[in-house]
Amino acid sequence: MTIVKHRDELDWPAWELPSWFHRRWPEVADMWRDQLGGTIPIEEFDEDGTHVVRAEMPGIDPQRDVEITVTDHTLHLRAERRSESRSEEATGYHSEFRYGSFERIEQLPAGATVDDVTATYADGILELRIPVDIDAAGTKRIEVAHD
Repeated sequence: MTIVKHRDELDWPAWELPSWFHRRWPEVADMWRDQLGGTIPIEEFDEDGTHVVRAEMPGIDPQRDVEITVTDHTLHLRAERRSESRSEEATGYHSEFRYGSFERIEQLPAGATVDDVTATYADGILELRIPVDIDAAGTKRIEVAHD
């Protein structure tokens, strides 16, 4: 698994809704995701100066199938689940598993220090721990010059 920091043009998938839409209208966002598929369910929270993002990614090889990038304080998760080959002789075969590429784009909090991000994978859950510098996230008052 690799974590890459780059500043290329952000490539939003046509079906992905921005994270603020998910927070404001979660029911509509969930319906959109369920209808079109292809997104990665996450949970995120802050814990002791660290922003934690947990992504549900069962059935993948984290060394081969996961790409994590950060562009302008935006986290981009991409994973691919490959289909298993099934015997042609199998009868009554039915599958609701989703195969192919899955993506998720999330805005990182102010003060996130992306150079120190760590990622672990266990039991189908990818966990990213992103340190947050509270001082860097502070508000700065700008004085207005006048004549």
